[in-house]
Amino acid sequence: MGGGPKGKKNRNQRGGRQQKEELAINDEIRAPEVRLVGDNVEEGIYPILKALKIAEELELDLIEIAPMAQPPVCKIMDYQKYQFQQKKKLKEQKAKATKVVVKEIRFGPQTDDHDYNFKLKHAIGFLKEGAKVKSYVFFKGRSILFKEQGEVLLLRFANDLEDYAKVDQMPVLEGKRMTIMLSPKKQSTKKKDGEKPKDAAEADAGDSTQEATSQD
Repeated sequence: MGGGPKGKKNRNQRGGRQQKEELAINDEIRAPEVRLVGDNVEEGIYPILKALKIAEELELDLIEIAPMAQPPVCKIMDYQKYQFQQKKKLKEQKAKATKVVVKEIRFGPQTDDHDYNFKLKHAIGFLKEGAKVKSYVFFKGRSILFKEQGEVLLLRFANDLEDYAKVDQMPVLEGKRMTIMLSPKKQSTKKKDGEKPKDAAEADAGDSTQEATSQD
């Protein structure tokens, strides 16, 4: 079989292992003995020549899957099939990974209440959708003198969002920006004493949102 050890004997003539990201296979493996694993083989430690012979008899490849182990761990299977399985596993891991969305909300150091409440409402919406909120106060020119006001505003913002968010990073001044980072809280499904049923609470939230929208 061209993909097995028979087709790769000439690689033993190389001076050293080829420098590449792929795992060493068949006669690229330099260890004198290996720990053998795989289907249809008796697992254990074998001299490398014996392990190669077993792979050849099965018309499969000897793949060094753990080169840093003592001795290295090798698996007998079809190398192309192994690559396919690894790519499929990586693709599944990427699909499961949560994509972090960060929404930015900008304030001025002397933001009025109307603008503040408008942006607060947007932040609540972002957090409910599962996004992080990066809020910052931008200091233009001499307004940097009001950095204490900016810090107070951001702390007020975090406090007003405490039912929806947790603080990842307290206000930090970076150049002309003072930034605070908030992450959405996981909504608890347990009902506390005196707490409205979920449907009623959502209805109230919907009513208040509609009122705020009409006022805007």
